[in-house]
Amino acid sequence: MFIMHVFLHVKPEAIDVFKSACIENASNSLKEAGIKRFDLIQQVEDPTQFVLVEVYNSKNDVAFHKETEHYKLWQKTVEPLMIEPRTRIFYQNIYPEDEGWK
Repeated sequence: MFIMHVFLHVKPEAIDVFKSACIENASNSLKEAGIKRFDLIQQVEDPTQFVLVEVYNSKNDVAFHKETEHYKLWQKTVEPLMIEPRTRIFYQNIYPEDEGWK
């Protein structure tokens, strides 16, 4: 499995548009065969800070995801809404074992 956390810092006036675009992207992303999870979370103390928690079957599935129309639309929509470029950190799965992910 290939796990990625994407950190996003959004302009305060753009929060609602950003959340809507992310929910649309996440909903479509979950239809992809190679995606196990696609979560959007928002920081409580600073609501302009978000994390996308993305869980893929493999790194190849990430490449496939980035070629989808919903990803390209999301990217085009949210980039002007961010205060700074997004960053990401990659993780490996420990528990539950890969078969335990739904």
